[in-house]
Amino acid sequence: MKKIEAIIKPFKLDDVREALSEIGVTGLTVSEVKGFGRQKGHTELYRGAEYVVDFLPKLKIEIVITDELLEVTLDAIVKTARTNKIGDGKIFVLPVEQVVRIRTGEIGESAV
Repeated sequence: MKKIEAIIKPFKLDDVREALSEIGVTGLTVSEVKGFGRQKGHTELYRGAEYVVDFLPKLKIEIVITDELLEVTLDAIVKTARTNKIGDGKIFVLPVEQVVRIRTGEIGESAV
């Protein structure tokens, strides 16, 4: 099993969620996060004063999937989250040792 953590632009969430549903991903967790990479933030004007926004709003999607779904899931996220502009985000893949469904006590892949 693998855990995918994808950092994407907020307006891409619905597209990514729909693409994941189409390939059989049944659950995900979304968190509002802030950060920066190569974008390095930007400047904005507020009431005539210029200020620097160092951390940009992003969304983090977390998904635990079986190894068989890994490549198709990565492909779906990349295709739907890409805008071809700086700041599109990153995807991290981590191994998952164990999953337990709290409600039923199921363990392993059946709990995903």
